[in-house]
Amino acid sequence: MNNDALQIPGRLLSRLGAIAIIVGIVIGAGIFKTPSMVAGITGDIGWMMAIWVAGFIISLAGALCYAELATMYPHAGGDYHFLNKAYGKNISFLYGWAKATVINTGSIALLAFVFGDYMTKVLPLGTYSTVIWAIMIIIVLTGVNLIGIHLSSGIQSVLTLFEVAGLVVIIAVGFGFIGSPLPSVEHAPAFSNAPSIGLLGLALVFVLLTFGGWNESAYISAEVKGGSKAIVSVIVLSIILITVIYLLVNWALIAGLGMDKLASSKAAPADLLAMAFGPLGEKLLGLFVAVAALTSINATMIVGARTNYAIGDDWDGLRFMGQWESKRGSPTLALLVQSAICLALVGFGAFQADGFDAMVEFTAPVFWFFLFLIGIAVFILRAKDRSVKRDFSIPLYPITPLLFCASCAYLSYSSFAYAHSKGAVYISIYVMLLGVIALIFLRAKSERQLSQ
Repeated sequence: MNNDALQIPGRLLSRLGAIAIIVGIVIGAGIFKTPSMVAGITGDIGWMMAIWVAGFIISLAGALCYAELATMYPHAGGDYHFLNKAYGKNISFLYGWAKATVINTGSIALLAFVFGDYMTKVLPLGTYSTVIWAIMIIIVLTGVNLIGIHLSSGIQSVLTLFEVAGLVVIIAVGFGFIGSPLPSVEHAPAFSNAPSIGLLGLALVFVLLTFGGWNESAYISAEVKGGSKAIVSVIVLSIILITVIYLLVNWALIAGLGMDKLASSKAAPADLLAMAFGPLGEKLLGLFVAVAALTSINATMIVGARTNYAIGDDWDGLRFMGQWESKRGSPTLALLVQSAICLALVGFGAFQADGFDAMVEFTAPVFWFFLFLIGIAVFILRAKDRSVKRDFSIPLYPITPLLFCASCAYLSYSSFAYAHSKGAVYISIYVMLLGVIALIFLRAKSERQLSQ
């Protein structure tokens, strides 16, 4: 790595701003859909809530692994940097490639479509209204992030507060604190209906997908004020806050709708708010979902561009992305590259929606496989870098990282099996084959430069 001409990230991000970024990434549209799916799969209050608690335990185990790695190797490249340390540049490049071309950019594009769908209901802009809104929000938020981390993290904090406030409204309605009184609901005793192990595993997959995104905390580890101690508290507090919100939302939906109605509902929060506020409830939910999408887009932009920056910092052929604007706390060209890919995906998705959805959704096997490798990296780096100072050590080592690795392996297998059943696993393969071709090209270019 040649850092001589490059500026590196400074610690400009407050703990509150960092927590807002993580919470904003994790709490997205999923929490508005997953409770109904988990209720339908488990069919039991006790098992449903137990699965959410299990999701918290597994996510916390992963977060603690990331906390140790982030304090040992604080870097804007996040888990890309961890993979580089443990396995070398080839594996880390393929991970960075997947994140830069599909995982992060695809998430931004899909969330932009969600935002466009709901904004179209408020202010339609013609035949291609959703696409126009999606393009506009990507451009606007890219501009915000180009101005600097202070503005983008400040906006993120405000958006996260609105997002959490929306979930608080759902919680308050479910428990009968606001809105019209809800009809009483009878509940079967908890754990009276035991689902099969396979069904519990399927429910856990959806729950962990709803918890997904906490790993992005590693990308801001080098920018949080207060150093290593601060990033540990940021990661752990974020996971705890997210879990409390998720458990309360689920319990409120159960209290307000009952298990049967919750399981059969396609839009449980909308049904709940409609019961409490009438037609206004549906509009309120639309606003909450739009804000949730907006929050996740901005947060994903912040961390996603840092992957591009880290790749550019490592590879001579992509050096243009490895430039950091220290005063603004922003990787300018990395952000612009990310925005260009997002806009291209929006354009593609506008005409081939099914293929676009599959392209993003079915890269999950790749994502979970790399997360499994990061879990293994904890063991590798403990043995490899014994001299590196550890300001934080994973509690209950090695049980905690083993739990995380086992969960990632299971999710990778489940995601692959699901993609194969849909005949779409080839998408993941094509993306990674293109990454291998790009890797060969970059290595050949580097060798030519060395030989000159």
